[in-house]
Amino acid sequence: MNMTIDDILTHKEGQTFDCKSFAIDPKGLAVIFVAMANADGGEVAVGISDRKREIEGVLSNEQHLNNLLRVPYDFCNPTVKATFDLIDCTNRFGKPDKILLFHIQPSVDLHATQNDECYLRIGDKSRKLSFMERMQLMYDKGVQSFEDTPVTGATIDDLDLSAVKAYMNILGYGKSIMEFLTENHDYVKNTDRGQQISAAAILLFGKNPQRFFPRARIRFIKYKGTEEKVGAEMNVVKDITFEGTILNQITKMVELLELQIDEPTYLGHNGRFITKREYPHFVLQELTVNSECHRDYAIRGTEIQVKMFDDRLVFESPGTLPGNVKPDNIRHTHFSRNPHIAQFLKAYEFVKEFGEGVDRMSREMEAVDMWPPTYHLDAFILKATARAYSPVNNSEKKDGNVDNEVPVNNQIILTPPSNPSSNPSSSPSSSPLSDKIIKLIRLMPESYIDRKGIMRLCGLKEIKSFRESYLNPALDLGIIERLHPDSPTASNQKYRLTAKGKAILKIHN
Repeated sequence: MNMTIDDILTHKEGQTFDCKSFAIDPKGLAVIFVAMANADGGEVAVGISDRKREIEGVLSNEQHLNNLLRVPYDFCNPTVKATFDLIDCTNRFGKPDKILLFHIQPSVDLHATQNDECYLRIGDKSRKLSFMERMQLMYDKGVQSFEDTPVTGATIDDLDLSAVKAYMNILGYGKSIMEFLTENHDYVKNTDRGQQISAAAILLFGKNPQRFFPRARIRFIKYKGTEEKVGAEMNVVKDITFEGTILNQITKMVELLELQIDEPTYLGHNGRFITKREYPHFVLQELTVNSECHRDYAIRGTEIQVKMFDDRLVFESPGTLPGNVKPDNIRHTHFSRNPHIAQFLKAYEFVKEFGEGVDRMSREMEAVDMWPPTYHLDAFILKATARAYSPVNNSEKKDGNVDNEVPVNNQIILTPPSNPSSNPSSSPSSSPLSDKIIKLIRLMPESYIDRKGIMRLCGLKEIKSFRESYLNPALDLGIIERLHPDSPTASNQKYRLTAKGKAILKIHN
């Protein structure tokens, strides 16, 4: 990737990018190299101060520069595959200088530092792994290598070079197509036995990927009702399979799902008709992308299946959860089984930021009073389930009670609950809120804020009254959340609005 100094200064630190001061110790830099190589790879710009983003440059100390260039070899075990560029810049003293930009490749090996410590890149942090986490990552690294596996019988003629060129244009890659394929992710390797084409290259750019991977496809099955029946009672009403490249499959599946979902209209409590989608668009897209991006392509006996019932969508993808991801931490933990495929989909903007998709889906669904997606393993199949939005049943999500709702022809009229005080956790549109809580919601900023800051915004000085009338009720209602939920009395505790709180804010504004 070609980057200028302006690109580096404006690039946000995250899963695949970091800035470090030139003063960084080689051992400290090795931690980042190891973490990125164990995850999705990325770039590290050295010569930019971490906090202020001041341009330091790297030409002031040639010996230290050479030490940093040796980090992938001398401080990482095994050696991390990395290249580097020297980017022209003007340092903070107004003199011509250089920024050292490392390009770190994701690896199928498990990497550790010189001290035999293992790290994994999660968001913008390099997290040290425990022994059990390291063992799990070591196991999953063996699975992750499949997209780099040479495909027997495949040649360069099996690749659609126009698709490769389109991807190069998005990346801004200026060399030839063959240079791109041989110099990036080992899509094509030149060996003594001739050219080898990787599985990732066939899946992303193949003219006919199913020639080599017959079940690398996605199948949509729509059922009538809420159960999957067979035999004489079979209730399948639509069965469509999409083949071709991963990009083609995702595009076609999302288009089909958009045509299948309903958008029920009902009369809200304020007397206005409201139209709600069964599923937000982002949820349809993200679940489709995840099923393709994280499936285990080494499992050749089945395809991805998307099953639509009257009340839910179920995405069934071959493979277990990768890396350190578990059903209970999937919302905030990221690991790519297929990092080359993940980077490809990010370039096509199907992925915004690595690791944000599940959390964003959950927030979008919670904001409209829907269950967030749930995940469970069934043998070697990962099943992700999204519940449809239903005006009749949406309040069951919180407390099992249903507001008074009267169907009228094809619409549903919502009326306020007969005893509002008995249902404090109902949907945002029908929850009885005190003026103090509404005031708190309106004054809360987007980011986390501590207790004293909230009290200042609300014009309060008495802490007991604040806790009893503002803080505790808002927490109980799920309108605000703690930064450290496991340590409620932490000295550095802070708070912010939840998705539910933001939804209520929109209503009251």
